[in-house]
Amino acid sequence: MEVSRIRALRGPNLWSQHTSIEAVIECAAQESDIARMQGFEDRLRARFPLLPMLQPSGHHDAVSLAHVLELTALSLQANAGCPVTFSRTTPTLESGIYQVVVEYTEEDVGRLAFDLAIELCRAAQQDLPFDVDGALARLRELDEDIRLGPSTGSIVDAAVARNIPYRRLTSGSMVMFGWGSRQRRIQAAEMDRTSAIAESIAQDKELTKKLLAAAGVPVPRGGIATTAEAAWALAQQVGLPVVTKPKDGNQGKGVTVNIGNRESLLRAFAIASEYGDEVIVERYLAGDDFRLLVVGNKLVAAARRDPPQVVGDGEHTVRQLVDLINSDPRRGTGHATSLTRIRFDDIALARLAEQGYEADSVPSRGQRVMLRNNANLSTGGTATDVTDDVHPSVAACAVEAARMVGLDICGVDMVCDSVLKPIEEQGGGIVEVNAAPGLRMHLTPSYGKGRAVGESIIEDMFPAGEDGRIPVVAVTGTNGKTTTVRLITHLLGSGGLRTGMTNTDGVYIEGRRIDSGDCSGPKSARNVLMHPDVDAAVFETARGGVLREGLGYDRCQVAVVTNIGSGDHLGLNYITTVEDLAVLKRVIVQNVAQNGMAVLNAADPIVASMSENCAGQVTYFAADRHHPVMTMHRAQGLRVVFVDGRDLVAAEGIGEVRIPLADVPITLGGTLAFQVENVMASVAAAWAVGVSWDSIRAGLRSFSNDSDNAPGRFNMFRYRGATVIADYGHNPDAMLALVKAVETLPARRRSVVISGAGDRRDEDIRQQTRILGDVFDDVLLYQDQCQRGRQDGEVIALLREGLEGSRRTSSVREIRGEFVAIDTALGSLNDGDLCLILVDQVDEALAHIAARVAEAA
Repeated sequence: MEVSRIRALRGPNLWSQHTSIEAVIECAAQESDIARMQGFEDRLRARFPLLPMLQPSGHHDAVSLAHVLELTALSLQANAGCPVTFSRTTPTLESGIYQVVVEYTEEDVGRLAFDLAIELCRAAQQDLPFDVDGALARLRELDEDIRLGPSTGSIVDAAVARNIPYRRLTSGSMVMFGWGSRQRRIQAAEMDRTSAIAESIAQDKELTKKLLAAAGVPVPRGGIATTAEAAWALAQQVGLPVVTKPKDGNQGKGVTVNIGNRESLLRAFAIASEYGDEVIVERYLAGDDFRLLVVGNKLVAAARRDPPQVVGDGEHTVRQLVDLINSDPRRGTGHATSLTRIRFDDIALARLAEQGYEADSVPSRGQRVMLRNNANLSTGGTATDVTDDVHPSVAACAVEAARMVGLDICGVDMVCDSVLKPIEEQGGGIVEVNAAPGLRMHLTPSYGKGRAVGESIIEDMFPAGEDGRIPVVAVTGTNGKTTTVRLITHLLGSGGLRTGMTNTDGVYIEGRRIDSGDCSGPKSARNVLMHPDVDAAVFETARGGVLREGLGYDRCQVAVVTNIGSGDHLGLNYITTVEDLAVLKRVIVQNVAQNGMAVLNAADPIVASMSENCAGQVTYFAADRHHPVMTMHRAQGLRVVFVDGRDLVAAEGIGEVRIPLADVPITLGGTLAFQVENVMASVAAAWAVGVSWDSIRAGLRSFSNDSDNAPGRFNMFRYRGATVIADYGHNPDAMLALVKAVETLPARRRSVVISGAGDRRDEDIRQQTRILGDVFDDVLLYQDQCQRGRQDGEVIALLREGLEGSRRTSSVREIRGEFVAIDTALGSLNDGDLCLILVDQVDEALAHIAARVAEAA
């Protein structure tokens, strides 16, 4: 078994909507049926007893080693605690070669699971040992290390439940919710609108106390000391017992409470000084430690926190009792679990000594032994939910504290006897205010019911009815994608939407190119969705990006499929037939939102049939209004776009909107049939987004067929009395469309300049010149810089073969170099001639032609 390729599909893809690992596996002849591998399954199950059945009951088909690898990788993740369910193995047309797809929730975990599955299968083949428990432990450890913690995870889960898209921006806890101009961001439990000043205030505990006191919020008396002697003097001033803590501390680090004598204070000061030169000394407030969580202007949860402690049983030592508690699977070493293991360190030993115990002391049955003074969960404390018990005045006090500091999400630490009555009545007070508070004590308290604090945070960021989404239009097809993307973008812009666009030319934000090259893949789409100045996005969605990584978004509002025709790029990446290509292209249709729209070419049967895979509505377009698909759809009161005489018509039931094609310059008054199709698709998409008809009309009038609006898409020039057309057509369907358009234009003599992309099938390359040979008098073949895996001269030879027996071509020339070929063709033109130049380097070639035209003017 050999693995020739492994890649991560990070969005909806050819196989499913799940993020997945995809691999190409080559199996030897006997590995295509493990029944021929004597004892293999028994050896595999001996090493991994949790492996599920290799095929459903009642089936007796041959099971390949690739399929075993698939199930093993999935099962390893599932048994490590990862919520995965989808996997698939598909044989290719090449004997013994399979495509294996396995879902993951964390990419690194999915990749490791795949590697471990390969090791396990090979160990079973070769009868070698394999530590499956160790493998599962590695997967769990990696998953816990890289997945979102409980606080951030709860917010993400709440967003997903609200259909709000999210993207993790770092390996830590920074997450973006929503897209474009509607996005919001968090860092753990801190919102993007929380100011750095508010966070600084919360870190400065003394300043926080001053602000709270100014607002009338009860706080303990105290001050700051920089020496041990000053700390003792301050303690005597405020009155014993006292609390010491670092001025800029967090998570209870360096905190010592209930200090009643000089010796204890000096020791506590030394501990706090490890975290900073300035140490707060304040009056100790008697009572329990409560954490109140404020989101926006509302108290959403409250918990009583108890210090880490053990209860004696008369048999075990304190150390043993701690070990027993720490064996609870809910307790971990960090914040990924609901509880943290109790630290049995010098602080714990000192606290034991204060109570007359040592580590090996055996407390009597029922005796409660404290291991710390502070009740932070990060040091092993426990939490009891008291949300329903909080007195309104206590809640108001917590909200006032959060507002005074300026925190949108705030953890307010309060010490008092009870939250059932006002804190002023019991001598309590607020001792601390925390930015980015931990949420796990409220999500999964040790006792009491959990609170949906993640939902509260999402509700504060996204009011009811908002999902953070901007309109996303995805465009795919064999031909016309780039022009359609550009025109849709122009129409949305005419409607007042700041629009981001990706295509094979680059990435554009409001018409400004921010990246160049082929940007029709998911990475570029994700970059546009991150841009804060984008109100809508239009993505050219090429086959390569979908195969390589899936879509760059979870769903779109509008999916446009221009055509499939005879296809393109067939024979690459196991997409060998037009039907295979259609399955790949329809991925965008399968991921239309339920309230979205698919815009489909009714005249292309394969495209029209994609409506069965759409969860939303469908708009059909076709020049022929009487096409059966069109008439049936309109009869049902649904949307269609067609041509009626010299008008483009958008109809829904009996309602119609007419736009004269004379007002659509890109179609040359309706003479360019392929541009009319692009316009119909674009109008349907803009209609689906909700652009007004006045804006659509204005956008169509202002979108001309020049090299600025649609570079490489039937751009026309005048050169010494001749007509020169530059186009990026590069497959047989494009040639047919161009020929049909050229034949509508008068010309004394027609010539064409063409090369061919080497990554097409031989027949596809021949077919292009076979089509052109019946219309053009002169053909100039050129070899461009990139032959895409072909030998020198191989593409030109195929193009020449296509011209054999042509009905019209009388002259064929061959030239090396695109720009030399362009100059040669221009030099041969006379008044009244027409020359079609099929460019390869679009921007450079158009600039070259424009320069030659300017020189001749």
